[in-house]
Amino acid sequence: MGRRSIAVIDPGPDVEDHVRALASRVEGADDVTIVLTHGHGDHADAAPALAEMIGARIHGPEGVVDVDVVLCDGDTVTTDSGELVALHTPGHTPEHLSFVWSARRALFVGDLFLGVGDTTWVAEYSGCVADYLRSIGTVRNLDLAVMYPTHGPPLVDPTEAVDRFEAHRRRRIEQARQAISDYPEADIEGLLDAVYGQELPDALRGAARHSLSALVEYVHDGDTS
Repeated sequence: MGRRSIAVIDPGPDVEDHVRALASRVEGADDVTIVLTHGHGDHADAAPALAEMIGARIHGPEGVVDVDVVLCDGDTVTTDSGELVALHTPGHTPEHLSFVWSARRALFVGDLFLGVGDTTWVAEYSGCVADYLRSIGTVRNLDLAVMYPTHGPPLVDPTEAVDRFEAHRRRRIEQARQAISDYPEADIEGLLDAVYGQELPDALRGAARHSLSALVEYVHDGDTS
């Protein structure tokens, strides 16, 4: 984002050719700031190598490795295309930030939403489902024309996207709630088949188990977010 004063958001994995390509794209800029939404490797691992290559500083949320400047909710990053304002949007990870680009009524959403489908990973930590629903509510209250996820194309109808991702999560919550009611003695393995079906591929069972555990925690906690 920007032309002479640039922000590189979520530079990606630490792959040498990829890092060199990024460095080439910002060559000649007056200054470059590397901005991270969260610490997952597919977003953040390229940051140290790119920072060293181009002489930039890394801005991102507290707790992410190699961040030079910690950003909190409301902090800004300046580019010549407008300011980016940090917005704390936990759920995918506890530290996750999105960035409001008010000049374009845009939001860089990291992994809060993806460019395709109706779900993202929400299973990383205790309380993540409640956090995610609250973050969705935060985004819903913004006046947006577009959202830019790190993965996939822009979401040009933000209201539709927010509705779609929230509906998926609440549908899963209700499935978990019903399974707990129908099989009160079942463990997570037993509930897994009730929610996802016995046809769930073995390769996906691990991820589904973690996701369901987060949903069950949310139901048991009685959160009404």
